[in-house]
Amino acid sequence: MLYILNTLVVPVNFDEMTEVVVELRKISVEEAREVVRKSEWESVVGHEGSAVILSELLGVKIPVERKSVFLKKGDRGLHFFLKKRLPEGTVLSAEELKKLDFWLVLSIVR
Repeated sequence: MLYILNTLVVPVNFDEMTEVVVELRKISVEEAREVVRKSEWESVVGHEGSAVILSELLGVKIPVERKSVFLKKGDRGLHFFLKKRLPEGTVLSAEELKKLDFWLVLSIVR
């Protein structure tokens, strides 16, 4: 399963695994679109502005789904990660987010 997240945190379930190796790789928007197109995926993006930006970038509707998920071995994450830490409590609109630098990162749990 591919999970779409608005954080670079890779949530894994240590109740099921005691050791995890996670591969992280920065990818382009074009590569991210291809990964989403070829995958069964689920959004766990909990922020409306991030969901709007990701929908535009990836060319598919990314719903807001504020829920917890734990990746298992073989799962992947597509992470939208702002390169700037925002002040505590800050919530940005999609228009404000568009002005900030970000990375798209693909994680693979091994």
